[in-house]
Parts: sequence; structure tokens; C-alpha cells
Amino acid sequence: MKIENNSVLLYSSQTNLVVGKLDKDGVCFNKKEFVVRKYEEVAPIFVAAYSWFVNEAQNYVKGPPEAEYPYWAFADINNVESHADSTILKLNVPLTEAIYFDMQDWYKILRLSYIGETAQDEAKFKKMLEAYGVKNESDVILTNFYPQLKREVQESWKRLFKHHENIKQGRNDGDINIQAALWQIKKEWIHTL
Repeated sequence: MKIENNSVLLYSSQTNLVVGKLDKDGVCFNKKEFVVRKYEEVAPIFVAAYSWFVNEAQNYVKGPPEAEYPYWAFADINNVESHADSTILKLNVPLTEAIYFDMQDWYKILRLSYIGETAQDEAKFKKMLEAYGVKNESDVILTNFYPQLKREVQESWKRLFKHHENIKQGRNDGDINIQAALWQIKKEWIHTL
């Protein structure tokens, strides 16, 4: 991750609609309705994960009232997915404006899975689910049948932010694929690729 002058270099793929809004207004905020529209039939999974993220992330970087959901950015351009109607933005973001985490941990949340302290902890939790007869781990979050397990899974998700302060200080052991959340994107942060 490249840090200079209290800013971090990040990459983010955004639709041409977002890029146009940035050009016109100078700032852009993500809305829940955009996420629902983008993910259609699997939107409930994303809404569950994103809603949890929004509540917890406020403890690390307070978002402006206009921001309902974050934008995603990455320290490595190779982790950015590009689509036909999108543009990859190269951003110099103030260090204090981003929430940092391991991309692999975020994928666990998107699968509505438990984030263990260790691989052994995750294996132990999976065995516990088997003992309860849970076949799909996501059912713990998406149904009301397992309130205690749901609390345990959601509590484990707080581990997503375990690397935030170290990454913000420029300390990364190299095993982390750094992803960042931004409550907004500002035109002044954009640099050409």
C-alpha cells in the first residue's frame, strides 16, 4: 500500500453514472437502492452484510448523513473488477477517510459466514453448525431459527476491522489483500491512471 503526505493510493471501479456525478457535483455518495438494483435476486444477502458493515464502520470512520452505503476501493489494482459500463479510478484518499480491512474477511461476511480468530476456530464453529443440523451457514443470518448462532456470527464479523489501525499506520505483514471502504468519493481525490 502506497502512503504519501497522509494520503493512501487506492483504486475503485465505478459506473459511468458515478463518474458523471463526480464530474458534475464534485462528490458522490452510495445509496442502498443502488445496491438492491445491482444485485437484484441476491440483494438480501448484500443488504444483510452491508447494513451490518454500515453500523460497525461508523466506529472507525464516521460517515456523512448522505452516505447510506460505502464505496469499495483496493490498494492493489489487480483486485479491482472492471465492467463495460465502468471506469477504474485512481484515488489519493486522506488516510483518515478510509476504513481498512482484509478482502478475504469481507468475502466471509458476504457469504454470511463466521470469521474465526484462527482456522481452527472456524472449523470448530462449522462442527457446531453441523451439530445443530444447519446445512447452509447463511441460514443462520437469513432466517430467524438460530438467534444465538446469529449473534455469534455477527459478533465474529467485528474481526473484519482487526487490521484497520495497522493498515492506517502503513503496517501490513503482506498477507492481507487490503480493501477499503469510502463513505464518499470526491473529485479532488481522482488522478489519471
